[in-house]
Amino acid sequence: MTWTSSTVMFLLMLYCCSAADADDVDFLYQGFQHAPGSDLALDGSASVLHGGALRLTNDSNRLVGHAFRSSPVRLLGGGGRPLASFSTAFVLDIVTVGSGGGHGLAFVVAPSTALPGASPEIYLGVLGPSTNGKVSNHVLAVEFDTVLDLEMNDINGNHVGVDVNSLFSKVSEPAAYYSGEKAVPVTLESAQPIQAWIDYDGGSGVLNVTVAPVSVRDRPRRPLISTRLDLRPVFKEDMYVGFSSSTGKLASAHYILAWSFRTNGPAQTINLRRLPKVPRPSTAPSRLVIVKFAAVACAGTLALIAAGMAVVRWARKRAALADKLEDWELEHPHRLPYRELYSATKGFKQSELLGAGGFGQVYKGVLRRRRRSGSGGDELVAIKRISAGTRQGMKEFVAEVASLGRMRHRNLVELRGWCKHGQDLLLVYEFMPNGSLDAHLFGGAGGADRKEAPAPPVLAWAQRFAVLGGVARGLLYLHEEWEHVVVHRDVKANNVLLGADMGARLGDFGLARLHGHGANPATTRVAGTLGYMAPELTVTSRATTATDVFSFGALLLEVACGRRPVEPPPPSEAGSGGAAEDVVLVRWVRGCGLDGDLLRAVDPRLEGRYDEEEAKLVLWLGLMCSQARPEARPSMRQVCRYLNGEEAIREDAELVFSGADSVEFIGSSASMTWSSSGGTMSASSLHGGR
Repeated sequence: MTWTSSTVMFLLMLYCCSAADADDVDFLYQGFQHAPGSDLALDGSASVLHGGALRLTNDSNRLVGHAFRSSPVRLLGGGGRPLASFSTAFVLDIVTVGSGGGHGLAFVVAPSTALPGASPEIYLGVLGPSTNGKVSNHVLAVEFDTVLDLEMNDINGNHVGVDVNSLFSKVSEPAAYYSGEKAVPVTLESAQPIQAWIDYDGGSGVLNVTVAPVSVRDRPRRPLISTRLDLRPVFKEDMYVGFSSSTGKLASAHYILAWSFRTNGPAQTINLRRLPKVPRPSTAPSRLVIVKFAAVACAGTLALIAAGMAVVRWARKRAALADKLEDWELEHPHRLPYRELYSATKGFKQSELLGAGGFGQVYKGVLRRRRRSGSGGDELVAIKRISAGTRQGMKEFVAEVASLGRMRHRNLVELRGWCKHGQDLLLVYEFMPNGSLDAHLFGGAGGADRKEAPAPPVLAWAQRFAVLGGVARGLLYLHEEWEHVVVHRDVKANNVLLGADMGARLGDFGLARLHGHGANPATTRVAGTLGYMAPELTVTSRATTATDVFSFGALLLEVACGRRPVEPPPPSEAGSGGAAEDVVLVRWVRGCGLDGDLLRAVDPRLEGRYDEEEAKLVLWLGLMCSQARPEARPSMRQVCRYLNGEEAIREDAELVFSGADSVEFIGSSASMTWSSSGGTMSASSLHGGR
């Protein structure tokens, strides 16, 4: 038999086409109750409910759920074959209990059904802090995010984004669908089914994403997102497709109700009439007050009197716990009922008191969060009770607190809510189990927020350096990265709290404003803590970001040296007669530097176990931040660059002490004047008058 060249070519093309068809994937899950166990790879909190819905996470905190098709999909072929096209459609449903939830879910294309390093919260279970942004991830994700997170440059708290190897979206849009030229918003966290379509053309490299409620019968003609992406460097030959979701401090239940997928062709249409049902939040009242009376047959005069007295006591207690809201209070979010906070602290019992200070008392509390499942949804919080003593400025202060409650940053103690009850203000914060930095540096109570406790082990240098970096990032967020400039006004070791991971959280931001609104101006003209206050405050009484930098400089020296910014004189000097001066930490560290032995200032309790370069950096940076002239101090962005090693610090005495010719250390019995002449530094004590 003779084969012509044209015959051979035809048979070869036919073989290639049949091979390509064999690699194509086409499936439809109209609910998942009948999906074979071998079809889906479930991980974490993911499960298939009895009714057929695929649940990625329930409404518990810090969960991660993955659900992938077990068989890989051939997306990148060899032998010169083009990148495959794919099309998928699915129906998602996000159900939240309470006023707000998170974090969202994502459609994921990954090289494996396992996602190494995946973390909950802002990473949606797709990536994590150690993997985010690495080209070796080979991950494409389309996120449906319900939380605004500034760390990920989110545009809002209800958006769709396209992510390539990173949760920093290449393109994102507020969730919506187009009806003609009009964009109609879609609330992802609506507890209603929402259909999504994702189509990628391997030839042109165009990715289209469309969403719409299932009540919209036809697929919108115009996609929400249309962007060009070259996925050839991202995809491997075989990839896995599926879904990922996570929860954090905010939690929602995330469901996939149906799913279709196809390569090199349009995905099959989902029958929206056959969608499985999912559990919905209970609409029953959260509390029922049931008054039971004794049987009439057994009631006598004494019983009636006792019942009457009980009713009176109950009515008085109910009236005392009732919230009497003014109109302006209804305008602000994050308000918690006083009754809940009263119950959380067992009636503000002394046994729940963590400490007391200039701003009031701090109590440990347990907020009861009722869940459908009945599982433990309780939340441990710290409740700060402030007695303002006057109505002056109450409205303005609450407005500020409500605004600050919208801030989210890993190095700030999260303000969960607030309540005004009579002349009391109650602020609810996340609970920090490891207490304050002050307590870890110096032992004991460590300030107003902790009870007396045994001294903890000495903080290692690596922990100290990490804490300082965290505080610096928190201050940078307050000064430059949030929507408003926030001046903390009371940066100090006692306001640096440590989470379960020993990560630093800066607390009490914005609390100093209470001085200006609700107390006697004569006693609150300068707000702050002695030893941390910048010298210009005695003249201007105006806090700025530069005064925060000065306070952070005091904190840098305090952490490195293991000494407070201002300490009483040693017993040998105090008992020698005369007026002994307080020991000012910045003055002492400068003296060590002038003697050419700066590292002598490092905390001796470390016994030499520290990184010398990091220690010198912290000490020099502390001196730079402590300069007298505000304009000579670095910004917090510069401070972060120094601490991150992005910029080298100049160990230059002229730089650190320039302009420091009139430095007063507030709270000390001594005033210091520094001068520079002939390139050398000298110091003289000006204790007493000038």
